[in-house]
Amino acid sequence: MGRFDGKTAIVTGAAGGIGEEYAKALAAEGAKVVVADVSTEQGERVAAEIVAAGGEAVFQHTDVSDEASTKACAEAAVERFGTLDLLVNNAAIFGGMKLDFLITVPWDYYEKFMSVNLNGALLMVRACWEKMAAAGGGAIVNQSSTAAWLYSGFYGLAKAGVNGLTQQLATELGGSNIRINAIAPGPIDTEANRTSTPQEIVKDMVDKLPLKRIGQPEDLVGMMLFLLSDEASWVTGQIFNVDGGQVIRS
Repeated sequence: MGRFDGKTAIVTGAAGGIGEEYAKALAAEGAKVVVADVSTEQGERVAAEIVAAGGEAVFQHTDVSDEASTKACAEAAVERFGTLDLLVNNAAIFGGMKLDFLITVPWDYYEKFMSVNLNGALLMVRACWEKMAAAGGGAIVNQSSTAAWLYSGFYGLAKAGVNGLTQQLATELGGSNIRINAIAPGPIDTEANRTSTPQEIVKDMVDKLPLKRIGQPEDLVGMMLFLLSDEASWVTGQIFNVDGGQVIRS
């Protein structure tokens, strides 16, 4: 018996990295998983690997910045698995991210970046919440970052927005028995991080951590599973750092 037997989960940005770990962990706990991503080849690989391991999964091409695409994803989840209970908003532009300042980043790039990294989470919630409510409620996890509290330019701004979105939606969704929380990872060893962040900066961040190692995607899985589970049934509107102690707030 798994914690999520009989439940359906959508994980966005699940074609690799942290999202792949999330999708596989949910499937291992009994959830039927919709692997949602713009990368068809890698997304289909993840879904196939879940099925080969004995789980249930399907790939759905999803652009979280496009309202019609998010609605199609939610519809596909219900059509395939009969219900929609859980949502993980992990999709983001990060791998290959442009490094620039807020005052100089090209506006068209900034708008595209925010349409995925901030608005995408809201569009997915808007597409899913009524279906979740119809099933009696559910739970949502947004992917934030410690960048929300540190200087990180437009990336940090997007993650601060995710935190605010999480807190605001907790009030709007509570009456429908839908909980929403966020995970704020510190530096995580993913391909996207290796290609987007200068490695001397990563090394400096890790050297300053109380727990002096870079995080791994699997370090985030336990928090994600907890927040989606009934064990967290009285937890909503919260942002949880999983960061080796990078950010200590009082």
